Amino acid sequence: MSETRALSINDEEAEAWQQEFPSLATTIHVSNCSHGPQAWRVRGAIDAYLDSWLEKGMDWESWIAEIYGAKEAFARLIGAKPTEVALSTSASAAVASVASALATGDERRHVVTTEAEFPTVGHVWLAHARYGLEVEFIPVRDGAIALDEYEGHVDERTLIVSATHVYYQNGFKQDVKRIAEVAHRAGALLLVDAYQSLGTCRVDVREMDVDILVSGNQKYLLGVPGVAFVYVKEELVERLEPSFTGWFGRVNPFAFDPKTLDYAADARRLETGTPPVFAAVAARAGMGLIEEADPGRIEARIEELSAHTIKGAAARDLEYSGPDDVSRKGATTAITVPDPARIEGLLKERGIIASARGDVIRIAPHFFTTTEDIDRALDELCSLLRHLF
Repeated sequence: MSETRALSINDEEAEAWQQEFPSLATTIHVSNCSHGPQAWRVRGAIDAYLDSWLEKGMDWESWIAEIYGAKEAFARLIGAKPTEVALSTSASAAVASVASALATGDERRHVVTTEAEFPTVGHVWLAHARYGLEVEFIPVRDGAIALDEYEGHVDERTLIVSATHVYYQNGFKQDVKRIAEVAHRAGALLLVDAYQSLGTCRVDVREMDVDILVSGNQKYLLGVPGVAFVYVKEELVERLEPSFTGWFGRVNPFAFDPKTLDYAADARRLETGTPPVFAAVAARAGMGLIEEADPGRIEARIEELSAHTIKGAAARDLEYSGPDDVSRKGATTAITVPDPARIEGLLKERGIIASARGDVIRIAPHFFTTTEDIDRALDELCSLLRHLF
């Protein structure tokens, strides 16, 4: 990961990028932490798949090429090899596949995870406790997790540390590289959930020394639900023999041999059933947009927009909940409000697409968001709060 500071995307460029997203002509989309807006390019890729299906009935060679192309795109985004990437249908399924490969009676059974994880991750680890895993949660304190909490929980019993890169609730961003140092010093693995970060910042699995990374595509990667990817460090692959598996995890899926449970030599061994071609096609196109915009420039832009949003919230007497240091936060800026779900609906009526979670409204911009968009979203939020409460 380069130390050189990337030149940020400016408002003029962001406004030009908005032409790629038809809904932005009439709405301000700051709910990218939940779902990104539809891009013309993604729509075109989906339409091409539908045309192929309509005209040819079945075009597996072309569709499998799209699947591999999506893996290549994901690998480029994280600094990995395509052979270190497996396709999945969701982050839940990806983590479950990994968990099923680790719950094998090893002397190390201790799983360290955190209260900041998206619930699905905690649920997967807890479900595997029946196979001997011992799950421990590091608490969230004041909206964050101190690094020394990992020092206090990870020890020689620990099999894996499972940590989110960015806390979905308030945008707190963890120092993955330092967590990796803690985990590896104790002989444990590190799994990172990058769903709330990938697409908004540079991620280099080599530099961070991550063992396993998962992410889906419907948020900042500008795809659709139904597809996710899992990276596995090359030297770790052969250790993983998941019981949550399927025919695409075999050496030759098209051998059609139900009696032979062999595992592919690369990360594909973590795949399960028929791949989600439709969603993978959309994922590939969405990741292409991120590549073109440049994750380094996007990261610089997100930090600028975060600072602008925090400052704007303070100027409007809104209650911000999250890190003040923008280098320690992701794209999400959380504003505490009464009845967030109702506020989300009313903002939508005013052309502002935001996202409620817990006791906050999340303002989560992307590289196509302007500072004017942020100001209007905050103004509309203030107006609603004045009238309702």
